[in-house]
Amino acid sequence: TSGGDAPGMNAAVRAVVRAGISAGAEVYAIYEGYQGMVDGADWIRRMVWQDVGGILYKGGTIIGTARCDDFRERHGRLRAAKNLLLHGIDNLVVIGGDGSLTGANIFRQEWSGLLDELVEKGDISYELAQVHRELTIVGLIGSIDNDMWGTDISIGADTALRRITDAVDAISSTAASHQRSFVVEVMGRRCGYLALMSAIATGADWVLIPEAPPNLDE
Repeated sequence: TSGGDAPGMNAAVRAVVRAGISAGAEVYAIYEGYQGMVDGADWIRRMVWQDVGGILYKGGTIIGTARCDDFRERHGRLRAAKNLLLHGIDNLVVIGGDGSLTGANIFRQEWSGLLDELVEKGDISYELAQVHRELTIVGLIGSIDNDMWGTDISIGADTALRRITDAVDAISSTAASHQRSFVVEVMGRRCGYLALMSAIATGADWVLIPEAPPNLDE
């Protein structure tokens, strides 16, 4: 898990771990996101079935998350590649938003070159590099904004929508009592999904979204 946490990340972690174990794979969790991958050592731990028991309804992510400046630089990605190879890892499931998945794609594109550099420096053997020549990545969208093309709904978006509608329902009686209008701003950055869906669900009179900005001349 990487970047900001989103509701449902623990359920995704549980599903990945248990599906991998059921398929006969050795499954590792990388704690604290890309920072844990760069730092290695105890931040990369093998998981067993019981490690993800009882976490479905917990918020956040049990394996932690962090934003990592080191991973933005090639030297950080080089350290990350070495740490993965030391554990025999060449398949990654990344749960995060657009920044996390963009970083994962850059890592995948550079993988072969990173391996060659590690071999040249003597950090890993040529034989080890050949065994793990390709890096496979699966991206699971963890974002309350639901701002990623190609998926019906991202992890966390449904919970965020429910929280918004609960909050609007709570203030509606006050608005009616005082004959006032409320302006409610929601998350979403450049994506209007939460604003639009919550406006429909709560019967809002107006909704302004980035995809259809208001005409300031009218």
